[in-house]
Amino acid sequence: MKSTSIDSCAALRGEGPSSPLGNGCSGSSSRRSGNDTTLLRQHVLELADQLADHGHGDLLEGIFRHLIAIGHATREQSDWAFLHGALADIRDGLRVFCSHRDRRKVGVVGSARVPPDSAVYQQAVDLSRQLAASGFEVITGAGEGVMEAANRGAGQGRSYGLNIQLPFEFAPNRYIDPENKLVVFRYFFTRKHFLVRESDALVAMPGGVGTLDELFEALTLIQTAKTVPVPVVLLAPDGDDYWQRWKNYMVKSVEERGMVSPADAQIYDQVGSVDAAVGVIRRFYRSFHGCRFLGGERLQLLLHGAPTDEQLKVMNHTFSDLLHAGTIEPFTHRSEQGVYPGLQFQFDHRCMGRLYGLIRHINDLPLSGGTRLEHPEQRQ
Repeated sequence: MKSTSIDSCAALRGEGPSSPLGNGCSGSSSRRSGNDTTLLRQHVLELADQLADHGHGDLLEGIFRHLIAIGHATREQSDWAFLHGALADIRDGLRVFCSHRDRRKVGVVGSARVPPDSAVYQQAVDLSRQLAASGFEVITGAGEGVMEAANRGAGQGRSYGLNIQLPFEFAPNRYIDPENKLVVFRYFFTRKHFLVRESDALVAMPGGVGTLDELFEALTLIQTAKTVPVPVVLLAPDGDDYWQRWKNYMVKSVEERGMVSPADAQIYDQVGSVDAAVGVIRRFYRSFHGCRFLGGERLQLLLHGAPTDEQLKVMNHTFSDLLHAGTIEPFTHRSEQGVYPGLQFQFDHRCMGRLYGLIRHINDLPLSGGTRLEHPEQRQ
């Protein structure tokens, strides 16, 4: 068989051979002829050859097996159109973000309906301007209002937009580079996935159902350990009680009924100024670099400096309640990105709020980490 190869970036751009589905998303449901089936089989095998040297053989084989299982489960065109659209969303998202992961990004969500002369709009501009000045980049939903303000403050060079196809017009704002920093999603769930996956922090500003949906999506994924801990900041202008009303509801209607743990309130910070919001994000990554869930209850925290034996003893005493078993122990992580000291332990996943408490405790320690402590915006 003739083997072909294409550049991986070209594949992400959708260039090269056409989709093996052909016109399946809009074409006829009639049975293919024997000759057509032979050509399709050859085409699929040629496409598979392009991934032969991908380097993740087990995962790639698993993906193909999933596709086969789906094929056995359904022949409905709408099901395959859904799969085709979801994969296209993932392709487009990776095309934009896969080469920009060395810099931490802050997701900013809020109402599309606030006018440019409002206090919320101006605060969003100031927030992103300060984030960009600190070396961070900004991700928004690419629309008007808070989204436009955040992209405007950061500038095109540090702005990303996650647009969405809607029945009514929803054009991206002019402060995003449409060629290199914009993704237009077909589905909300893939859009929210990339917002959470690519954001190293989330700032929620006053907004409607969409804003609260994005906030609760992030809180749910963090609380259930489906994503790593990141700072979540609730920001509104001084004197605006939007988030205080939200917190009152969470306490009166949710927490007091035992539906969430009071400790989960440690996952987010409510602030009233841009300086405070930027300070929360920078401090979260002062000594803490990242988190790795390794299956089961094993959890590793990567740090910018190694705690002393006495500091480790205090941690084990103060945060014993977040351990499923054993103790907090030091280790060293080595990867292509560098060498990091760290802590590892058996984590009780019901204690995510307390884990945020441990991260804050670590960030308050006088650790020695060289220049890494001075550049929390750097992801690697």
